[in-house]
Amino acid sequence: MESLADRAYLVTGGGTGIGAATALHLAALGASVTVIGRREEPLKKIADEVRRQGGDALAHTADVRDPAAVEAAVDAAMDRFGRIDGLVNNAAGNFVTPAEKLSPNGWRAVVDIVLNGTWNCTSAVARRMIETNRPGSIVSVIATYAWTGHPGTVHSAAAKAGVVAMTRTLAVEWARYDIRLNCVAPGPTETEGAGSALWAEQEDRDRVLASVPLRRFAGAAEVGDLIGLLLSDRAAYITGTTLTADGGQSLGAQIYGPPLETNGASPSPR
Repeated sequence: MESLADRAYLVTGGGTGIGAATALHLAALGASVTVIGRREEPLKKIADEVRRQGGDALAHTADVRDPAAVEAAVDAAMDRFGRIDGLVNNAAGNFVTPAEKLSPNGWRAVVDIVLNGTWNCTSAVARRMIETNRPGSIVSVIATYAWTGHPGTVHSAAAKAGVVAMTRTLAVEWARYDIRLNCVAPGPTETEGAGSALWAEQEDRDRVLASVPLRRFAGAAEVGDLIGLLLSDRAAYITGTTLTADGGQSLGAQIYGPPLETNGASPSPR
């Protein structure tokens, strides 16, 4: 595993789930991390855990929808660590609802967090990289329904599709500054937020698992590991792409023929 010693990264939505796992993984590789989110308590918990393990971390509360708050968070990270080498856009919002029942406020809330928030953070971080003549890497967490679509998530699907287009566009535009931009599209991931929003009931959970050929949820830590890969020099020639890690879910469930036998196999623990 490549060292990220002496580097500094920002992780939005860094207090829980994939964001927290990513922050801990980057710190384990030697990086300093700034975790950003709206709730102070979980951010401080992750920052304290990083320090307990011998790393350095800053917890900074900010709403990614607020450009001024994002600028303040990026300035705080620069003041603390003196550099920014990368960003993980993980902050998100989602809920399932039929499109005809989606309110203007519901649409606006999700698009503001996922699309506008990603732009606010990406713009602020990239400008610091350009000003300091420092190469960098930006990774945004999306979902495969950004290109497949999915009933009940038109707000989130539209916003994440926008993030994909943004990533591809900026990957070309900012290549001259040696700034790479990529996305990670994890499948259903075992986190508290996703569980309560997308599969709160056991029958919902079972239905989600049935859609995944590997028959298990992703672990937040394994998604964090993939994000770390894209941030690292091992991915120095990768830009403008999306790394899909969804257990085969986006390939589609079986439609034709009798159901495939599972032979009673259980999913591998992670």
